Amino acid sequence: MQLTNLNMPVAGLLQCGSDPGIMTAEQAHAAMQLHLDCTVDTCLVRRRARAVLVEEGRCVLDDRAIP
Repeated sequence: MQLTNLNMPVAGLLQCGSDPGIMTAEQAHAAMQLHLDCTVDTCLVRRRARAVLVEEGRCVLDDRAIP
């Protein structure tokens, strides 16, 4: 997958401390791949991406992951 096809500035997906804002499911999937070693507790990009994927029904959280 090429990030240039996501219609989002690549820099917006690279910085863990910066919320990238609204994402499509495809953008969220790419963000999850980029931040594979991050946790949702510390990485705003991964947190947003996971929320998008859960909302779209593409990711189902384990009961332990739900606060």
